[in-house]
Amino acid sequence: MSEALAQRIAAMLAREVDPAVTAQARALGQGVGALVVLFYGSNLRTGSLDGVLDFYVLTPGAPEKGLWPRVSYREWDVGDTRLRAKIATMTMAKFNQAAAGETLDTTIWARFVQPSALVWQRNGEAAASVVRAVSAAARTAARLAIALGPNQGQADDYWRALFRATYRAELRVEPPGREDSILAAHREHFAGLLGAALGSAGVAYIENGSTIVPRMSEADRREILAWWRARRRLGKLLNAARLARAAGTFDGAARYAAWKVERHTGVPVEVTPWRERHPLLAAPGVLWRVWRHRNAAR
Repeated sequence: MSEALAQRIAAMLAREVDPAVTAQARALGQGVGALVVLFYGSNLRTGSLDGVLDFYVLTPGAPEKGLWPRVSYREWDVGDTRLRAKIATMTMAKFNQAAAGETLDTTIWARFVQPSALVWQRNGEAAASVVRAVSAAARTAARLAIALGPNQGQADDYWRALFRATYRAELRVEPPGREDSILAAHREHFAGLLGAALGSAGVAYIENGSTIVPRMSEADRREILAWWRARRRLGKLLNAARLARAAGTFDGAARYAAWKVERHTGVPVEVTPWRERHPLLAAPGVLWRVWRHRNAAR
């Protein structure tokens, strides 16, 4: 790992966040004996506490087998404000593997090449470990961006090629131009990141003003594209399996769904003990209630 990339990632992870986010990260991390807690997503960019805060909690231990991460949802009050969070929990060891592109997963390196913040850490060793992992995510993403992108172009051309490809590989619907909104919202973050990541990955390139001319060999390009095809083919299937697993294991799924329904429809949903235990079975009744409420309002 090059010192330039490591310093850049460490500075990015050290960004300040709202004290309420830091306090919750501390509670999450200490509650499960974690190594670090990362904060990411739109609330990191805006600084808003509205909506759902996104955390990754990385724990010690051997890499998980099967599907990961575990996902949960929590609510808590800070003064008169109710905060909500979606929490993904996995081991640091598996996070390291995924960030380096050693698993079939596409979500970790594609997500953490974007901005995130280290909002709680057990100690300096744990912090250094996550800097190495996020740096690996940047190298993984940069290599694929070059393999997918044009023979020469602006840095944004390569990032666009990367994000378009990862969106198509995942089981989610992103509006057209989503990659442009990510780049526009994080200009400072992405400025110079491609060059730093390529340098750390040992991928030669020439800079001609703002134009980047990669010097990746055809053999390396073919190898990276073959690596990507294996992950692209399995991307949607893996996403579907995770969604199916989450339906039965998502801690707090009923409360999360109730909040989403009320936020988007205006229809309050009571979270009864039965709905808490059986969110999938409760879904048809909730949808029927929303449909009746909307018809009565017409």
